Amino acid sequence: MSFEKQDIRSNDDCGELAEWPVMSVVVPIRNEEPYIEQTITYIREQDYPADKVEILVVDGESDDRTVEIVRGLAAGDDRIKLHNNPKRLSSAARNVGAKQATGDIVLYIDGHVYIDNRCLLKNVARLMYEKDVSVLSRPGFQNIPGISYYQQAVALARRSAFGHGLGSTGFTEASRYCAPESTGTYYRREAIGAVGYFDEEFDAAEDFEFNYRLGKAGYKSFTAPELIVYYYPRDTIGKLFHQMKRYGIGRCRLVRKHPEAFSLAAIIPAAFVAGLPALLLLSLAVPQALWLAVGLYGFYAVLNILVSIATAARKGWKFLPVLPFTFAAIHIGVGWGLIGETARQVSRKISGK
Repeated sequence: MSFEKQDIRSNDDCGELAEWPVMSVVVPIRNEEPYIEQTITYIREQDYPADKVEILVVDGESDDRTVEIVRGLAAGDDRIKLHNNPKRLSSAARNVGAKQATGDIVLYIDGHVYIDNRCLLKNVARLMYEKDVSVLSRPGFQNIPGISYYQQAVALARRSAFGHGLGSTGFTEASRYCAPESTGTYYRREAIGAVGYFDEEFDAAEDFEFNYRLGKAGYKSFTAPELIVYYYPRDTIGKLFHQMKRYGIGRCRLVRKHPEAFSLAAIIPAAFVAGLPALLLLSLAVPQALWLAVGLYGFYAVLNILVSIATAARKGWKFLPVLPFTFAAIHIGVGWGLIGETARQVSRKISGK
């Protein structure tokens, strides 16, 4: 993995269609003052017919200069439309964008990204028609030029099989058909309304839940490296933990809404977090439980260190000091989110709320 600046790909690589469809690029944001101008610039500079692109920026009541910046850009480019999202949730922003979209294809791109490919929009249109799909799945690598040492470590950890779900296509470079659940991001507009839009009860993993419904409805997806948008890794271990906790909360809500989505693999992080205090308490009555705790968590520690060493050996020894803690933050964060949300759901059920 290289962290050097990557060249923008040549327009000659974009391919051609007889007629390019209208594209609606939805950018859900809140407080993206440092980044929103660059993100919109990436979209504006795409090698795509200008009269067939609309940029729908949906703002969740930012309290910095984000809205001022977007309005300034919109004054010079009538393709940019600013919409308000009073609910502030990403799920609500996605729905505002989908309902305002006039394009044949709707793309969701966050307000803080890095795009190294001026062919992205053409690749979306071309692959959607060539592969005869209504959903495209976007790899979301994080190896971005200029990021900090710790962000580089997070990017390495997240791309490792030990640092993300084995079923995810978010870190694959393969071109293949896949289920839309983990990384569906670009849609034919009619497919969004067909399954009922995004669930605004979700404030995390709303895209996964929406894509899960698309999969259940029979929609197939395709993923390819030509669709990559780079997302910035969290820059502290605390922010990474918080991000993973939100993922855990979202996955718990997914299973509550769709019980058939439950799997034993999904509860491993929760069992991992809850297991240590449970075994320590149990050891007060059953001493052998202490040895079980030592064995299980000792095994995890050894596995974590071995994976960290293997990752550092391939990508740079300088990352070894932080990789074990980064992997632990990922696993504990997801587990903590699952446990916390389960406890809230049980409490609400008992109280009748």
